[in-house]
Amino acid sequence: MPLCQTIRQLREQLGLSQDELAKRLGYKSRSTIAKIESGSNDIPQSKIAAFAAALETTPARLLGLDTPAEPTPQNGSSAYTKRVPLLGTIAAGCPLFAEENIEEYIEINDSIRADFCLRVQGDSMIGARIYDGDLVFIRKQPDVADGEIAAVLVDDSATLKRVYKDRGAIRLHSENPKYRPMVFTADNCDSIRILGKAVAFQGTIC
Repeated sequence: MPLCQTIRQLREQLGLSQDELAKRLGYKSRSTIAKIESGSNDIPQSKIAAFAAALETTPARLLGLDTPAEPTPQNGSSAYTKRVPLLGTIAAGCPLFAEENIEEYIEINDSIRADFCLRVQGDSMIGARIYDGDLVFIRKQPDVADGEIAAVLVDDSATLKRVYKDRGAIRLHSENPKYRPMVFTADNCDSIRILGKAVAFQGTIC
């Protein structure tokens, strides 16, 4: 679900008007909220935490992810960690976790139910606050609900997008209005499959 729709849905679930949400956030009028909910204005990155608090949720859940992946402390204060593979280019016909696909292993808190991670390339998911160079952690599963962010393998290329399923087709939506949705069917690709759901992210600036 796009961020603007998530904000409206959470506000309505709390029974808040746009005016009330604006007051919680320190805005002078509802016009800023109205523009954000319509998708005409984006939320500054610095305001994500404030919006999450006002809507009584977490920043990660506001963005459609389970949890942010905090860097593992180096002083040993977090006793329970695990290592997940950071996958590079996935070649056609090559098993997902083949040695040639693994660039390195990333250590994370073991409360994050992830099986592997991918490094984001490009700006197609900036509306979900996922930027070029960020790490996105994926839990392996063959399907996701409509609107969830997933890693999808199209032929021999892995991509991170919001997934919507139509009869006989899969639509992949970016979180950047300059990119149009991509629709894949048996007619325009050899194979397409969902690798798993995005459950956490780690920004390049921590």
